[in-house]
Amino acid sequence: MDERTLKDVASIIKEAKYCMAFTGAGVSVESGIPPFRGENSLWTRYDPTILDLKYFQQYPEESWPVIREIFYDFFGKARPNKAHEVLARMEQAGMLGCVVTQNIDNLHQEAGSKVVHEFHGNSQQLVCMHCGFRQGAAEADLKVLPLRCAHCGGLVKPDFIFFGERIPEKAYADSLEAARKADVCLIMGSTGEVMPAALIPQEARRNGAVVIEINPEDSLFTRDVTHIHLTGKAGEVMAALEPLLFDA
Repeated sequence: MDERTLKDVASIIKEAKYCMAFTGAGVSVESGIPPFRGENSLWTRYDPTILDLKYFQQYPEESWPVIREIFYDFFGKARPNKAHEVLARMEQAGMLGCVVTQNIDNLHQEAGSKVVHEFHGNSQQLVCMHCGFRQGAAEADLKVLPLRCAHCGGLVKPDFIFFGERIPEKAYADSLEAARKADVCLIMGSTGEVMPAALIPQEARRNGAVVIEINPEDSLFTRDVTHIHLTGKAGEVMAALEPLLFDA
């Protein structure tokens, strides 16, 4: 990473009227969570059918044990990394308006971020498919599967997007609103392959935002959406930016 470029980026962020962050799987990978797609991804180890909504409704006794293994036994051990921590610190200092995330692991909130628009939901929340009752995953007895609602007996699912489900309307609307008012957009750890999430940085660019991408390699954003590409892992780049942002 070029020191001059880092200083320029820090200045752009500090001078922004409204800076937003858009985070993808690459940020979670640094906390030990594998991506869903690509080499060494979850779908090379597990059958993605378990997250097909119709299959889940028909065969919850088959889907739920695998879901527990992936999202609660394994993901539950993940902790926020430097990228999560610096974004939370930026928000607390008034430098960051919001995080729009494709990730479902709740790590932004665990790091201290308050304004997080979860494009694909949150694995740490559960919802009854019949009556809509919600509860935290930590409150549920995941030893008894499939989970049933204590209020109505309906099937309970993790409150993140399964294949065949629509993006939550409020998360979509809030993300678009942020993109339309942002004058700086940080892309971190996203390849730009997942739609419609990838439309958010594009919308920010169309509305005049300076788009700063932090990724180890080029993404689908790099050529046509990104203005400045900081090559590297999100945690490493944010660690280098932190003293420049906070004049430490």
